[in-house]
Amino acid sequence: MRHGKKFNHLGRKTAHRSAMLSNMASSLIKHKRINTTVAKAKALRKYIEPIITKSKTDDTHSRRVVFSYLQDKESVTELFNNVASKVASRPGGYTRIIKTGARLGDNSEMCMMELVDFNELLLGEETAAKTKTRRSRRGGGKAKAEAAQEDVAEAVVVEETTEDVSEESSIEESSNDVSNEVESSDDDTSGTSEDEKKED
Repeated sequence: MRHGKKFNHLGRKTAHRSAMLSNMASSLIKHKRINTTVAKAKALRKYIEPIITKSKTDDTHSRRVVFSYLQDKESVTELFNNVASKVASRPGGYTRIIKTGARLGDNSEMCMMELVDFNELLLGEETAAKTKTRRSRRGGGKAKAEAAQEDVAEAVVVEETTEDVSEESSIEESSNDVSNEVESSDDDTSGTSEDEKKED
């Protein structure tokens, strides 16, 4: 019967279970990634996330509380020096569980558990995706304001180009008119000189 079973005992007595979770937490902090069963990973997630949250405040009390859970000086140092600075802006959800299939011997579900902020491949993909995103014209007022500013800027550019084109065309027309007047005046003077020659 499972009366009063609030959590997974993992088939172990209390002392054995707490020692196992402490060792797994130390290994995860040191190596940033471990392979285990899904049941153990879910139990470890509840165990380690409050510890990582505690490490965000670096003082003697926090270090002593964390050490009482981990019982390993190297992992405590690694947690407070390297891990805490990377997860400082994250409000929880420090770990990720990725299922890797079934184990051959007993067919139990296996997984890889890792710290989210230390997976360089996924972080690189996220930054690339962020740089490729386009602003949507739907949505909040800020997006609408930016879209309106872009439209105004495009309209100004179009007006300037049309004004430049109209100025060039007017200059060409005036130069054509001047050349036509000069040609007509040349024709008039040549005609009068020929008339004078005939009269003489």
